[in-house]
Amino acid sequence: MADIFREIDEDVRRDKALEFWKNHGSKLIAVAFVAVAATGGWRAYQSYEAQRAEAAGARFETAIEKSRAGDTDEAEQEFAAIAKDSTAGYQRLARFRQAAEQAKQSPADGAKTYDALAADTSVAPILRDLARLRAAMLLADTASLDELRTRLQPLLAAGNAWGANARELLGLASLKAGDYDAAGKAFDEIVTDRNAPPSLKQRADLLLGIVRSGPIKPAS
Repeated sequence: MADIFREIDEDVRRDKALEFWKNHGSKLIAVAFVAVAATGGWRAYQSYEAQRAEAAGARFETAIEKSRAGDTDEAEQEFAAIAKDSTAGYQRLARFRQAAEQAKQSPADGAKTYDALAADTSVAPILRDLARLRAAMLLADTASLDELRTRLQPLLAAGNAWGANARELLGLASLKAGDYDAAGKAFDEIVTDRNAPPSLKQRADLLLGIVRSGPIKPAS
Protein backbone atom coordinates (compact mmCIF):
# COMPACT_ATOMS: atom_id res chain seq x y z
CA MET A 1 0.00 0.00 0.00
CA ALA A 2 2.86 2.37 0.89
CA ASP A 3 4.40 1.75 -2.54
CA ILE A 4 1.17 2.76 -4.26
CA PHE A 5 1.03 6.06 -2.35
CA ARG A 6 4.72 6.71 -3.11
CA GLU A 7 4.13 6.13 -6.84
CA ILE A 8 1.12 8.47 -6.79
CA ASP A 9 3.18 11.11 -5.00
CA GLU A 10 5.98 10.80 -7.58
CA ASP A 11 3.47 11.08 -10.43
CA VAL A 12 2.02 14.24 -8.89
CA ARG A 13 5.47 15.80 -8.51
CA ARG A 14 6.37 14.84 -12.09
CA ASP A 15 3.17 16.39 -13.39
CA LYS A 16 3.82 19.59 -11.45
CA ALA A 17 7.39 19.75 -12.76
CA LEU A 18 6.22 19.31 -16.35
CA GLU A 19 3.55 21.95 -15.89
CA PHE A 20 6.11 24.35 -14.41
CA TRP A 21 8.51 23.69 -17.31
CA LYS A 22 5.75 24.34 -19.87
CA ASN A 23 4.92 27.66 -18.23
CA HIS A 24 8.42 28.89 -17.38
CA GLY A 25 10.88 26.78 -19.36
CA SER A 26 11.65 29.47 -21.95
CA LYS A 27 12.26 32.02 -19.19
CA LEU A 28 14.70 29.69 -17.44
CA ILE A 29 16.60 29.11 -20.67
CA ALA A 30 16.80 32.88 -21.27
CA VAL A 31 18.09 33.48 -17.74
CA ALA A 32 20.70 30.76 -18.19
CA PHE A 33 21.89 32.30 -21.46
CA VAL A 34 22.14 35.74 -19.81
CA ALA A 35 24.14 34.31 -16.91
CA VAL A 36 26.56 32.54 -19.24
CA ALA A 37 26.95 35.66 -21.39
CA ALA A 38 27.50 37.87 -18.35
CA THR A 39 30.14 35.52 -16.95
CA GLY A 40 31.91 35.37 -20.28
CA GLY A 41 31.74 39.13 -20.70
CA TRP A 42 33.13 39.77 -17.21
CA ARG A 43 36.04 37.41 -17.81
CA ALA A 44 36.77 39.08 -21.12
CA TYR A 45 36.70 42.49 -19.43
CA GLN A 46 39.07 41.28 -16.70
CA SER A 47 41.45 39.93 -19.32
CA TYR A 48 41.30 43.22 -21.24
CA GLU A 49 42.00 45.28 -18.12
CA ALA A 50 44.90 42.99 -17.17
CA GLN A 51 46.42 43.45 -20.62
CA ARG A 52 45.97 47.23 -20.40
CA ALA A 53 47.60 47.35 -16.97
CA GLU A 54 50.51 45.23 -18.17
CA ALA A 55 51.03 47.47 -21.21
CA ALA A 56 50.78 50.61 -19.05
CA GLY A 57 53.33 49.21 -16.63
CA ALA A 58 55.76 48.54 -19.45
CA ARG A 59 55.32 52.07 -20.83
CA PHE A 60 55.76 53.57 -17.37
CA GLU A 61 58.98 51.60 -16.80
CA THR A 62 60.29 52.77 -20.18
CA ALA A 63 59.63 56.39 -19.24
CA ILE A 64 61.41 55.92 -15.91
CA GLU A 65 64.44 54.45 -17.68
CA LYS A 66 64.53 57.49 -19.97
CA SER A 67 64.43 59.73 -16.93
CA ARG A 68 67.28 57.85 -15.27
CA ALA A 69 69.30 58.12 -18.48
CA GLY A 70 68.88 61.88 -18.47
CA ASP A 71 66.46 62.03 -21.40
CA THR A 72 64.23 64.50 -19.61
CA ASP A 73 62.30 65.70 -22.67
CA GLU A 74 61.49 62.19 -23.89
CA ALA A 75 60.59 61.05 -20.39
CA GLU A 76 58.26 64.01 -19.94
CA GLN A 77 56.56 63.32 -23.27
CA GLU A 78 56.09 59.66 -22.42
CA PHE A 79 54.64 60.42 -18.99
CA ALA A 80 52.30 62.98 -20.59
CA ALA A 81 51.11 60.35 -23.09
CA ILE A 82 50.51 57.79 -20.32
CA ALA A 83 48.58 60.40 -18.34
CA LYS A 84 46.17 60.81 -21.26
CA ASP A 85 45.39 57.28 -22.40
CA SER A 86 46.37 54.74 -19.75
CA THR A 87 44.65 53.06 -16.83
CA ALA A 88 43.48 55.30 -13.99
CA GLY A 89 46.26 54.32 -11.58
CA TYR A 90 49.07 54.83 -14.06
CA GLN A 91 47.49 58.07 -15.26
CA ARG A 92 47.85 59.59 -11.79
CA LEU A 93 51.37 58.26 -11.33
CA ALA A 94 52.37 59.58 -14.74
CA ARG A 95 51.04 63.05 -13.95
CA PHE A 96 53.20 63.20 -10.82
CA ARG A 97 56.25 62.01 -12.74
CA GLN A 98 55.51 64.43 -15.57
CA ALA A 99 55.54 67.30 -13.07
CA ALA A 100 58.86 66.07 -11.66
CA GLU A 101 60.42 65.95 -15.13
CA GLN A 102 59.12 69.42 -15.95
CA ALA A 103 60.57 70.77 -12.71
CA LYS A 104 64.07 69.71 -13.75
CA GLN A 105 64.01 72.35 -16.46
CA SER A 106 61.41 74.78 -15.16
CA PRO A 107 60.29 74.69 -11.51
CA ALA A 108 57.41 77.02 -12.40
CA ASP A 109 56.08 74.62 -15.05
CA GLY A 110 56.40 71.68 -12.66
CA ALA A 111 54.53 73.65 -10.01
CA LYS A 112 51.68 74.34 -12.46
CA THR A 113 51.27 70.62 -13.13
CA TYR A 114 51.29 69.90 -9.40
CA ASP A 115 48.72 72.69 -8.91
CA ALA A 116 46.48 71.00 -11.50
CA LEU A 117 46.75 67.73 -9.57
CA ALA A 118 45.96 69.49 -6.31
CA ALA A 119 42.80 70.96 -7.86
CA ASP A 120 41.62 67.67 -9.40
CA THR A 121 38.81 66.29 -7.24
CA SER A 122 39.12 62.86 -8.90
CA VAL A 123 42.52 62.44 -7.22
CA ALA A 124 42.63 61.06 -3.67
CA PRO A 125 42.85 63.84 -1.02
CA ILE A 126 46.19 62.62 0.33
CA LEU A 127 47.70 62.77 -3.17
CA ARG A 128 46.21 66.19 -3.81
CA ASP A 129 47.87 67.42 -0.63
CA LEU A 130 51.15 65.87 -1.73
CA ALA A 131 50.89 67.74 -5.03
CA ARG A 132 50.22 70.97 -3.12
CA LEU A 133 53.32 70.39 -0.98
CA ARG A 134 55.55 69.64 -3.95
CA ALA A 135 54.37 72.72 -5.80
CA ALA A 136 55.27 74.84 -2.78
CA MET A 137 58.68 73.19 -2.55
CA LEU A 138 59.41 74.07 -6.18
CA LEU A 139 58.45 77.70 -5.58
CA ALA A 140 60.15 78.09 -2.19
CA ASP A 141 63.09 80.05 -3.66
CA THR A 142 60.98 82.44 -5.72
CA ALA A 143 57.63 82.84 -3.97
CA SER A 144 57.07 85.29 -1.14
CA LEU A 145 56.61 84.04 2.40
CA ASP A 146 52.94 85.09 2.30
CA GLU A 147 52.36 83.08 -0.89
CA LEU A 148 53.94 80.00 0.65
CA ARG A 149 51.78 80.39 3.73
CA THR A 150 48.67 80.59 1.56
CA ARG A 151 49.70 77.53 -0.44
CA LEU A 152 50.54 75.43 2.61
CA GLN A 153 47.72 76.53 4.91
CA PRO A 154 45.41 73.60 3.94
CA LEU A 155 48.15 71.16 5.01
CA LEU A 156 48.48 72.60 8.52
CA ALA A 157 45.17 71.17 9.74
CA ALA A 158 45.45 68.68 12.60
CA GLY A 159 45.99 65.13 11.39
CA ASN A 160 47.12 66.03 7.88
CA ALA A 161 49.67 63.51 6.62
CA TRP A 162 51.93 66.22 5.21
CA GLY A 163 51.52 68.76 8.02
CA ALA A 164 55.00 68.32 9.47
CA ASN A 165 56.62 68.64 6.04
CA ALA A 166 54.62 71.80 5.37
CA ARG A 167 55.74 73.29 8.72
CA GLU A 168 59.36 72.49 7.96
CA LEU A 169 59.12 74.28 4.61
CA LEU A 170 57.42 77.28 6.24
CA GLY A 171 60.03 77.32 8.99
CA LEU A 172 62.89 77.36 6.49
CA ALA A 173 61.21 80.09 4.43
CA SER A 174 60.62 82.15 7.59
CA LEU A 175 64.23 81.66 8.65
CA LYS A 176 65.40 82.80 5.22
CA ALA A 177 63.15 85.87 5.45
CA GLY A 178 64.54 86.72 8.90
CA ASP A 179 61.28 85.98 10.72
CA TYR A 180 62.82 84.03 13.59
CA ASP A 181 59.64 83.99 15.67
CA ALA A 182 57.62 82.32 12.89
CA ALA A 183 60.47 79.92 12.17
CA GLY A 184 60.78 78.92 15.82
CA LYS A 185 57.03 78.35 16.08
CA ALA A 186 57.03 76.10 12.99
CA PHE A 187 60.00 74.01 14.14
CA ASP A 188 58.66 73.73 17.69
CA GLU A 189 55.33 72.42 16.39
CA ILE A 190 57.21 69.70 14.50
CA VAL A 191 59.20 68.65 17.58
CA THR A 192 56.03 68.35 19.66
CA ASP A 193 54.04 66.58 16.93
CA ARG A 194 53.57 62.93 17.93
CA ASN A 195 52.94 61.91 14.33
CA ALA A 196 55.96 63.66 12.78
CA PRO A 197 58.65 61.28 11.43
CA PRO A 198 61.67 60.95 13.77
CA SER A 199 64.12 62.16 11.11
CA LEU A 200 62.04 65.29 10.55
CA LYS A 201 61.90 65.94 14.29
CA GLN A 202 65.69 65.69 14.50
CA ARG A 203 66.10 68.25 11.72
CA ALA A 204 63.58 70.57 13.36
CA ASP A 205 65.41 70.30 16.69
CA LEU A 206 68.69 71.26 15.03
CA LEU A 207 67.04 74.18 13.27
CA LEU A 208 65.53 75.31 16.57
CA GLY A 209 69.08 75.64 17.86
CA ILE A 210 69.84 78.00 14.99
CA VAL A 211 66.70 80.01 15.71
CA ARG A 212 67.54 80.33 19.40
CA SER A 213 71.01 81.60 18.60
CA GLY A 214 69.41 84.51 16.76
CA PRO A 215 70.55 86.34 13.64
CA ILE A 216 74.26 86.19 12.87
CA LYS A 217 75.77 89.57 13.59
CA PRO A 218 78.27 90.96 11.10
CA ALA A 219 81.86 91.06 12.24
CA SER A 220 82.96 94.44 13.57
